[in-house]
Amino acid sequence: MEDINLHFNGDFHAITAAHNLLASILDNHLHWGGKSGLDPRYVTWRRIADLNDRALRNVITGLGGAAHGMPRQTGFDITAASEIMAILCLAESLADLRHRLGDIIVGHRHDLSPVTVKDLGAEGAMTILLKDALQPNLVQSLEHNPVFIHGGPFANIAHGCNSVMATRYALGLNDVVVTEAGFGADLGAEKFIDIKCRKTGLRPDAAVLVCTVRALKMQGGVPGKQLATPDIQALRAGAINLERHIRNLRQFGLTPVVSINRFPTDSEDEIATVEAICSAWGVQAIACQNWAKGGAGATALAQAVLDQMDQGKPEIQFLYPDAMPLSEKIETIATRLYDAARVEYSAEARRQLEEYEQLGFGHFPVCIAKTQYSFSGNPKLLGAPTGHVLPVREVRLSAGAGFVVAVCGDIMTMPGLPRHPAALDMGLNEQGDVVGLC
Repeated sequence: MEDINLHFNGDFHAITAAHNLLASILDNHLHWGGKSGLDPRYVTWRRIADLNDRALRNVITGLGGAAHGMPRQTGFDITAASEIMAILCLAESLADLRHRLGDIIVGHRHDLSPVTVKDLGAEGAMTILLKDALQPNLVQSLEHNPVFIHGGPFANIAHGCNSVMATRYALGLNDVVVTEAGFGADLGAEKFIDIKCRKTGLRPDAAVLVCTVRALKMQGGVPGKQLATPDIQALRAGAINLERHIRNLRQFGLTPVVSINRFPTDSEDEIATVEAICSAWGVQAIACQNWAKGGAGATALAQAVLDQMDQGKPEIQFLYPDAMPLSEKIETIATRLYDAARVEYSAEARRQLEEYEQLGFGHFPVCIAKTQYSFSGNPKLLGAPTGHVLPVREVRLSAGAGFVVAVCGDIMTMPGLPRHPAALDMGLNEQGDVVGLC
């Protein structure tokens, strides 16, 4: 586990280096009065770090006098939120990677026209740093099955999908490929279809919707410390969250197979309750224990997926057309998937949407950055809330990745540590083995 979670093949470090190289070149460009006309008041490119550190969200750089750069306010995001991470996961070749990097907009001139990486001439050096990181990482499971682990754009702040290159490699080597679309179907699955599939021509043949009894009870209002206690009433109350996900996937033309990731504390009645709820929706639910038994714990699930694929290829439908205005795309997702009554834009978000439309990016898909804990922008609204308001506080243009990010509610692109960070429980034992990581 630690080999994959700690510095795996250096991909995250390469992305961090390429991102911060651009920030360094940008500041150097300002220091020497570069010819791009970039206005230091309108720089949008921030720095990144692969850690949680709320103190870095807003910083001032260039202090100390003229020899130390031009003072300006900026900040840090986490590496997974970098546009370069999204670009790496959507690029289909080194040439495509370089082209996308060159299209990144780093800021604006005094007349508000955009300044790109190509204007700074940094795309070549950035591509060098990412040359090896672009290559998918092939590993194997404990049962010697091939697995590509490549990229990490978190689905609550980015598009949440494995790299396009890894997906294409896998499809060329296997009859059936399983790929993850992170977090709930309102985030990962929506972005997988409306962003990744839209841009690549890839289409899923089936969908597996993963749930747990514990998570459904949490959605039903059970506190975290009581999730191991059987509670059919809370399970039924929280199951409306699962039902909403099933309904949402059907809007894309997919009827999922539900995988119940079974915990030792789950009772037979609880498992049967979830199965019955899914059956009422015309969906098959399979209890799985692959985390404990490996492939033997998911054989029934695999067969159910194969049986569904034998019924024919589904007709995948995007949630909105390319030509729809950006604000309407956001509102379509909010009303159709989240059951929001409306979207509330800040004045800055409205200005940004208008600007991106005028710059010719209105055809881009939208990427909703919001909490993964709720269908709303409020992590405390559990179950399947309706009639709520989705607040969009800012909109970010990822011109190289090819989408527009709507930042909703209190979601942060640089997370903070909790009161008791997990790092405090980690270390090495006397044999030099990592302990406390899981």
